[in-house]
Amino acid sequence: MLRGVAVTALGVVAVVTGALVFRVDSMARATYLLAASFVAVGAAVVALHLDYVGVVVVLMMLMEMAVMGVFMVMLMGMNPALMPMSMVHSGRRALAAAGTSFVVLTVGILLVDWPTRPDAPPSDPGATTYSLGDALMGDHMLVMMVVSPVMLATIVAGVVLAQAHGRYERLGDDLRGTSRQGGRR
Repeated sequence: MLRGVAVTALGVVAVVTGALVFRVDSMARATYLLAASFVAVGAAVVALHLDYVGVVVVLMMLMEMAVMGVFMVMLMGMNPALMPMSMVHSGRRALAAAGTSFVVLTVGILLVDWPTRPDAPPSDPGATTYSLGDALMGDHMLVMMVVSPVMLATIVAGVVLAQAHGRYERLGDDLRGTSRQGGRR
């Protein structure tokens, strides 16, 4: 009972924060809401006793959103948290595509003849988690854990070295962009 309530509440949080991504007016806020949506999905998966998959979803999505936030601040010429912009492109077509996808997937879920499990679930959930982790990563888990932060550091260092000027250098000491005569540059 409690698990059902938790999964339902986390599902509502995931859907609401996912929908709010398209209502906020900055990329930074959209990034944080998307991260919250993915964390809610991962927590719901953990609540369903699929701990490994849920934790992997949370870790992957948080790192993805963190990298996106870092690159936004590094590469955009303005503060992405404060600059208003629309997150919706081709609104009517996007709404039609989303509605059609929802209907097709819902009908598919309801009409598919789902298989029944011929045997009982394993008594040791750790064996299932280990089997899933082995199937996903195999012998490459340690390599991926080492390579991922090295790749991120390499990307950040490459972008920093490739930029001839910093984002504030164009204005000098006057970061607001006003000249001494009082006008805008």
